[in-house]
Amino acid sequence: MNAVLEWPVEPDDALGTALWTAGDIARATGGHVEGGEFAVAGATTDSREVMEGDLFIALKGEGTDGHRFVDGALLRGAAGALVAQPIAAPHVLVSDTTAALDALGRAARARLSDEAQVIGVTGSAGKTGVKEALFAALDRSSRGQAHRSVKSYNNHVGVPLSLARMPARTRFGVFEMGMNHAGELSALTRLVRPHVAVVTTIAPAHIGHFSGEAAIAAAKAEIFEGLEPGGTAIIPADNPHAELLARVAAQYAARVIRFGTAADADVRLIDALPTTTGGTLVTAEFSGAAGMQRKLCYTVSQPGAHWAVNSLAVMAAVAAVGGDLGAAGLALAELPDLAGRGARHRVVAPAGDGSGRALLIDESYNANPASMQATLAQLAATPARRRIAVLGAMKELGAGSDAYHAELAAPIIAADMAHVLLVGAEMAALAVALGKTPPGPLAAAIDFVHVPDAAAAAEILATGDWAPQGGDAILIKGSNSVGLGALVKALTRPEPTAREGRTPTGDV
Repeated sequence: MNAVLEWPVEPDDALGTALWTAGDIARATGGHVEGGEFAVAGATTDSREVMEGDLFIALKGEGTDGHRFVDGALLRGAAGALVAQPIAAPHVLVSDTTAALDALGRAARARLSDEAQVIGVTGSAGKTGVKEALFAALDRSSRGQAHRSVKSYNNHVGVPLSLARMPARTRFGVFEMGMNHAGELSALTRLVRPHVAVVTTIAPAHIGHFSGEAAIAAAKAEIFEGLEPGGTAIIPADNPHAELLARVAAQYAARVIRFGTAADADVRLIDALPTTTGGTLVTAEFSGAAGMQRKLCYTVSQPGAHWAVNSLAVMAAVAAVGGDLGAAGLALAELPDLAGRGARHRVVAPAGDGSGRALLIDESYNANPASMQATLAQLAATPARRRIAVLGAMKELGAGSDAYHAELAAPIIAADMAHVLLVGAEMAALAVALGKTPPGPLAAAIDFVHVPDAAAAAEILATGDWAPQGGDAILIKGSNSVGLGALVKALTRPEPTAREGRTPTGDV
């Protein structure tokens, strides 16, 4: 009876409950505790994001010095700071806070148990969605013991910060890694040291910094350099650079798994059917190379062929780390929309079909030729009274920028658009292409307008026939620097109530 009543002893019971103590931070970074001991529950480099009990890390950048914001961070509740100059509050003093952040990230990775599994995700498109889906799948099966990088914290600051935020009890860690120059992923993956490395796709994103797509593929393949012994590489079978990725992966990985629709894919898409709720019903086949021989059927909450294919990468990674595929399927079915990356909103819209609502698809955070074409194809498949696209410029495309923008004319025409609003100087090439490209034999000419910036786009969308109407489907997509996120916020802002200034009749 006594044995039944004994509380089970777990290997991590000896671990502290704080994310870091001041002593832990000092040992990891080679710093010194000053102003008294402290413990923290989180970590941030942005004083505006400080929460009660956080560690504020004062980084020195090209434009500003984080030490200027230490007082504000402490006022917001920071329990201590990691600094390179003494302050009148509890802190760990180091000679270089950027190097200290890297060291703290390495220490967080090193303290994980031998059973913990880490996944790294990169790619020219889809990496944030895959990262979020993997986290949802593994967090569900581990009952809250999964960790991931938030937002798009995928660079030389975001990756070590995401590592530093990882609790010692983590069973599954999922980290997004990005790059726009060769050599960047090589450094990041050696910090993360993944057991599984996923490349979602290769496309001409940031191609202005590279000699071509093959060079991008080689730079993305750097993620395999940090694989732990016995690790797994997961690559897109349908991509033209699959063989290049496979050759590099074979140098570092014990197993290379291909996903996609190709006949040689180890995790292969058999069927993808739209569901009545707007998602996709996926049937996938796993070969023995993927560690099993079976077929799976599951639902992905997000629409689009790209999500169906990317879900295969998610399932392959879950299987590779010994996760629960059943829990993964449930998580994919319930995956919420991602702001700026496909989130769907029902916005108030008069006239039209009388429904009073229009569909707004928010893809305002990022854009490259591959993701732009995939999103336009999904818009073409979306039932709507009218389809309207607000397309912002695609940045960092180098000398081929005009050609990449002009190539969007074909998918725009195929989507049978009522209106197309082009935003940014780079969109001039697409405006020329749309003016020269004849529509199909039964289609009207494309009604498009080219404007210089997001503010001008907002004015157009607020007037006449361009304003959202009931039954419309409106896509807003562009590189983040174009600023179309502000347009999304304006269109999704709740209607004011009578107390806020609107009378019961709707008059102001």
